[in-house]
Amino acid sequence: MEVHKHPHHVLHKKNWTEYVLEFLMIFLAVTLGFFAENIRERVSDFEKQNQYIESLCEDLEVDTTRISSIILYDKDKIDVLDKMRACYGIVSRNLACTACMGPLIKFSKSNRSFTANDRTLSQLANAGGYRLLRKEDADSILSYQSFYRQYEDFQATLFQEAQNNIRNTLNRLADFKVNEPIQTVVSTIGSDSTPAVLQGPLLFSNDRALLNKWFNELAIYRRVTFGQINQLQILKRRAIDLLKFYKAKHKLD
Repeated sequence: MEVHKHPHHVLHKKNWTEYVLEFLMIFLAVTLGFFAENIRERVSDFEKQNQYIESLCEDLEVDTTRISSIILYDKDKIDVLDKMRACYGIVSRNLACTACMGPLIKFSKSNRSFTANDRTLSQLANAGGYRLLRKEDADSILSYQSFYRQYEDFQATLFQEAQNNIRNTLNRLADFKVNEPIQTVVSTIGSDSTPAVLQGPLLFSNDRALLNKWFNELAIYRRVTFGQINQLQILKRRAIDLLKFYKAKHKLD
């Protein structure tokens, strides 16, 4: 009786067409797996990109609100500091008439600097998130961040130096009992309950040179405050432009 060999029989010898077919099947399976994994990664990267953009938009909205608050405070500060020339005339004529210095001290005793919400920016930098973004998206974020760093340098140098000079001179100029109540620290942005009325003559001595120095430093501080307003306005415009750009491009609400 004739015995037919099954193709999968252990003694069956494969011909070249079967080898080619098996190779093509393995190659097809590997290729499809590669494409599937590639598609999965792209979908995942796209989702992460959108998450970064949405998170950044949330940060920018918070930043613009805080910037607006600081700008309003600085403008109020400028309105008060504009009275320094008249105050200098009053005090220089009579060193006991220092009441007009109270508001000047209140609005020059501290800075309200802006610190950006860097939640998303830190994630982008530390987690390699920039590689997931399109070039124009990444470039726009880096440009905004670069200008913010310039503003940080301004805060840490010119603005802080002007502030320190006023404080140091006032500490030598003012009577502690009169000056201390007006130096109450209030940290809440947008409100300040510190009194502006001096309870008696402020000057500890009749040092006119020191008084003149304080008013000169006050004038510099006023100019530097103007500088902060200008930089914050630019930063705010850039943040708003980024928000409009991302919301339009990525169809965010």
